[in-house]
Amino acid sequence: MNERIRAREVRVIGDEGEQIGVMPPFEALKMARERNLDLVEISPTAQPPVCRIMDYGKFLYQNEKREREAKKKQKTITVKEVKFRINVDDHDYETKKNHVLRFLDEGDKVKATIFFRGREMTRQSLGRQILERLIKDVDQRGLVEFRPRQEGNTLHLILAPKKSEGGAKEKPAPPKPAPPPAPRGGAQSA
Repeated sequence: MNERIRAREVRVIGDEGEQIGVMPPFEALKMARERNLDLVEISPTAQPPVCRIMDYGKFLYQNEKREREAKKKQKTITVKEVKFRINVDDHDYETKKNHVLRFLDEGDKVKATIFFRGREMTRQSLGRQILERLIKDVDQRGLVEFRPRQEGNTLHLILAPKKSEGGAKEKPAPPKPAPPPAPRGGAQSA
């Protein structure tokens, strides 16, 4: 920016976006100062480097504003965890399965974990059966991102929500307004 530009020649673009031409940086800086603006190097790797005459403070402010807007619009995906045991009862399984379905409907990923303690490590097939059953039960609303895999004494899988065909969730159509009432009075007299 300004005096820190070290190239021998620079291609200059005006504050309105017009091409001014190739010139030494001190001349370009002089032109920028006449307009009370800054000379900013925007493409240092080009031959010759490209500089633009602009208000640098305003440029930084607009960039920051654009980034804030982009951050507002981006969707953060959270990973919710549901823990099972190999001796889970049917009712407990159904409750946790419903939690998984709710998380998937909200657009979150779900990590289903089975933790083995002590002698339970010899019954890993039971843990795999529970996770395979969960995969089958949530097949309509979620897809498997990572198949069940063993890491130490835990077995886990990750489920992601299915992408809907129409993009975002479809909203129901608003009710149609009632037609205006017919005028009263019957037949006209002549």
